[in-house]
Amino acid sequence: MRGCNPSCSPKSEAVSVALKRLPSIFGSLLAASAISFAAAAHTIEGRVVRVSDGDTVTLLDGSHAQRRIRLAGIDAPEKAQPYGGASTRHLSGMVFGESVSVEYKKHDRYGRIVGKVLKDGHDASLEQIRAGLAWHYKQYQREQSRADRSTYAELENAAQQAHAGLWRDPAPVPPWTWRVEQRAKHRITQEP
Repeated sequence: MRGCNPSCSPKSEAVSVALKRLPSIFGSLLAASAISFAAAAHTIEGRVVRVSDGDTVTLLDGSHAQRRIRLAGIDAPEKAQPYGGASTRHLSGMVFGESVSVEYKKHDRYGRIVGKVLKDGHDASLEQIRAGLAWHYKQYQREQSRADRSTYAELENAAQQAHAGLWRDPAPVPPWTWRVEQRAKHRITQEP
C-alpha cells in the first residue's frame, strides 16, 4: 500500500489516493465551470437605430426586432446633467446607423440587454470613458472580466488626469448620485 503506513486498510489507501487527486479534480471542475460561463454569453448583431443617451442604444437585429441595449461597465451623465448632451452626441457619432455586435450575459430590471457594444472590434463603453463622457460603473465591475475592469479603471483615471469631458468640472456629480438627489427632490415636491 503506497499511500499508507503498514496499518492502513485498502479503504484508507483509496481515501488517501482520492485526497491526493482532489486538487486536479477541483481544477478540472473550475475549468469546466469557466468554459460553461463563457459559453453562457450571447452575441447579437444589428444596426443602431436610436441613441437614447450616453449609455443606451436601440439595435435593429437581423430579425428586424428592436432591442434596447444598456452599455455594460459605464454610467453616463443623464440628459439633464452637465455633459449629458455631449455624452449622447459622442456615442451617437460612434454608433448611430452603424452595424455593431453586442456581447451580453444579462438583462437589467427594465428589460434592457446589458452588454458590450462593439463597432469594428472597438468597445463603445471604453471610448465613452476615454472621452471623459462616462464613469466606469464600479458598482457592477464584478460583472466584468478582470481585463475589462482594469482597462476601464485605467482609462477613467487617464481621462480624469487629462481633464477630458466631464472631468473639466471641479466636482462632477456621478449619475447614480444625481438620480438619488432627483428622486429626493421629487418626493419633497410631492408631499402635501
